[in-house]
Amino acid sequence: MSTAVAAIPTDSRTRLLDAALAAMRRKGYHATTVDELCAATGLSKGSFFHHFKGKEELGLAAVQHWNHSTGAMFAGAPYQQLADPRARLLAYIDHRAALTRRDLPDITCLLGTLVQETYATHPAIRDACRAGIEGHAATLVPTIAAAKALYAPRAKWTPESLALFTQAALQGAFIVAKAAGDAQAAAPLIAHLRAYVQGLLPLQPGTPTPRKRAKR
Repeated sequence: MSTAVAAIPTDSRTRLLDAALAAMRRKGYHATTVDELCAATGLSKGSFFHHFKGKEELGLAAVQHWNHSTGAMFAGAPYQQLADPRARLLAYIDHRAALTRRDLPDITCLLGTLVQETYATHPAIRDACRAGIEGHAATLVPTIAAAKALYAPRAKWTPESLALFTQAALQGAFIVAKAAGDAQAAAPLIAHLRAYVQGLLPLQPGTPTPRKRAKR
């Protein structure tokens, strides 16, 4: 006799994870229920518990799913093609600013949302969120290091600290936007981040811009 497990579609886990990302970004970890996710996907609780032992395991899987999907999105973004590292870093910040031109739930970071709720009650989720935030920051370190070598070689700050600061500033902008109930409230704060990074990596007087260099 065939089992119920054999009838579960192979993509049901991904459907549950996608639904979890949408729900948790909209209203948080604690307010998201298994019943809600099953209703949103048309799957039974049996299907849910086939893939996840419980809600915490779902939360951990959602963090991994988020890291994978957003990592691929950033890796393929147009700013990655810019040769000059300073221009590439500033274009990354511009890219983050452009992502705020959406509805409020769609601009929030899953990791920042989860960690604010779970840092004291679910240490495994907290640690996974920290690893995700730090992991994304680490992808910026080579660009920042190259920009520092060219534009601020004597500066005492480290590429690692600036990479993590960008994430702290972005998460703060998202919190302000949520408090205001307006996604656009994040835009001027991200603009301040951009201006700060420009100040850390100043163009020397008479230095051609990266765009002019590219035309030579």
